[in-house]
Amino acid sequence: MKHAFFQSIEHCPHNSTLPLEEIVSQLAFNSDGLIPVITQDAQSKDVLMMAWMNETALRQTLTTQRVTYWSRSRQALWVKGETSGHTQSLVQLSFDCDGDAILCLVTQEGPACHTGRPNCFYLQVNEEGTHVVVNGDSA
Repeated sequence: MKHAFFQSIEHCPHNSTLPLEEIVSQLAFNSDGLIPVITQDAQSKDVLMMAWMNETALRQTLTTQRVTYWSRSRQALWVKGETSGHTQSLVQLSFDCDGDAILCLVTQEGPACHTGRPNCFYLQVNEEGTHVVVNGDSA
């Protein structure tokens, strides 16, 4: 059981090291072989986007230090910024405590969202919870 694996490492002392291969083999990829990825600006800590990785995208990201996702719409690997020039250079990659999500801290060049906005979370529910406000201008 994969969850038991992550429970077993909860009490590891600070700065313990574990083999990357052991962690990757225990990640909770869904039935499509994907795991959610939250991408955050390394300096501002703004959440830029949420996307998906398969194991190949994860390994490519770690090898190239350029964030690579799995595009569900195209059914293909997607190197962020490959066509737009709005690249994400990996600063740090972390796994959550259950092994079912990845956090990428990045240096973002240009807007993160395909709309030209700085991030993908520009649709904000108003205080009354009755409307959605579009924040930020697209490019």
